[in-house]
Amino acid sequence: MHSKTNIDTGMDFLVIENDPVAFRHLQNQLHKNYGEQYRLTHVHSGKQATSILRQTHYDVILADVNSLGDVALPLEEAMSKICRLCSSALVIALSEGSSISCAVDTMRAGAHDYMTKPINARAFGDRISELGQRHGHARALSSYEKPGKPQFEGFIGASAQMKEIYEQIERIAPSAAPVFITGESGSGKEVCAQALHQRSSRADKPFIAINCSAIPHDLMEGEIFGVAKGAYTGADKDRAGAAEMAEGGILFLDEIGELDVSLQAKLLRFLQTGTVTRIGETLARSVDVRVICATNRNPMQLIAEKKFREDLFYRLHVLPIHLPPLRQRPSDILPLANSFLNLYAQEENKDFSGSTPETANLIVSREWPGNVRQLQNVIRRMVIMFDGPEISATMLSAADIETRHASMNHASVSTVSSNVTPHHSNAVAIDPMWKQEQKIIETALARYNGNISMAAAALEISPSTIYRKKQAWEQMQVDTIGANAFVA
Repeated sequence: MHSKTNIDTGMDFLVIENDPVAFRHLQNQLHKNYGEQYRLTHVHSGKQATSILRQTHYDVILADVNSLGDVALPLEEAMSKICRLCSSALVIALSEGSSISCAVDTMRAGAHDYMTKPINARAFGDRISELGQRHGHARALSSYEKPGKPQFEGFIGASAQMKEIYEQIERIAPSAAPVFITGESGSGKEVCAQALHQRSSRADKPFIAINCSAIPHDLMEGEIFGVAKGAYTGADKDRAGAAEMAEGGILFLDEIGELDVSLQAKLLRFLQTGTVTRIGETLARSVDVRVICATNRNPMQLIAEKKFREDLFYRLHVLPIHLPPLRQRPSDILPLANSFLNLYAQEENKDFSGSTPETANLIVSREWPGNVRQLQNVIRRMVIMFDGPEISATMLSAADIETRHASMNHASVSTVSSNVTPHHSNAVAIDPMWKQEQKIIETALARYNGNISMAAAALEISPSTIYRKKQAWEQMQVDTIGANAFVA
């Protein structure tokens, strides 16, 4: 969600590269990713770079490690001098080969990331956007203006993570097999289910959604399987359940982890036989539906706690899809915000056209624990509460009540925990060890663009440890197909 000023100013790149062939390749990649919305300065040596950096600000520094030898030796000291001169820029170290020692040296010296040459055009833009979000350079590094329009069946986002999701949906949509969608609250699980419906041969048939957490347990059986007249007091007519209503189409069971265990056995039988029996009847009715379910909880943990049947899980978990949280795809945040801004400005008849550069930075650098839904609510509040033409940082602060409340609660917990005696310290929730390990390793993998060897070197552990941990998490969480779910 860039303002006009932001589009006009573009981005300033400084490339330190003594190889003219490598520079031309890099120049082509910048053009592919940023169009004409950038300015490029090229120097051939580290000394030239230090001279120009004392006078000029740049958004991104791309420094070939072999071009810095005239600044200082060893490499770590040379990179440190470059980084000290451009503290407000994003610094990327470049090298011909993948060297763990080189990566570690440059990162210790202050570089934000290490990439091998030649740079992959597709991955380059996404990676820089992610690094920009993580290190506070979000606005300057969000490439040129992207329209906030759906890219795929209601989804907005062109990040590498979302492109993988789109490809998954296209591959599995034609099947009739059950789909198990996981992801944090607000990450778009129902949008994913609807996309599967639209891309399937059942698109002209019903899409019936049931939220298993929103309906009381004693009413849920009737909602899914139907009720016969006279089955209980108040049942004055026959009523078809969601399974029958979805005949030929999709039955979407959202928050399946909240389904009562007693009803899970009946759902399992329905999946096995393809028949439903209304409450108060003995007649089994055949139905043809595809079942898609979703949860924001860890299904393996629910199974371990005896809250979810293992046989039902494996019956449902045929085609898994894991939706990444918004914080793992920062390049999608501004297009999403832009889309919501346009939508709600039209609805409320307000004159909003964009945001200030400072606000764009703040929006992208937020964690957004409520994901797309939280971002949507904040944008809507701003449009309702204020008038345009630009969203300001003050507006964002006033509208983002979730972040404000979270900060207040954190401060309150910190105060309480500092005053309680040691035997009450367990009142503050603590993530289990495996989850803390996972966060640390995911952060390291994100830092090194998914390179396990480099992440392991930085953490001072063996690469095999990361592979082993990842395999264990896949079995524990069953979050996704492939290693993509573990890239922060």
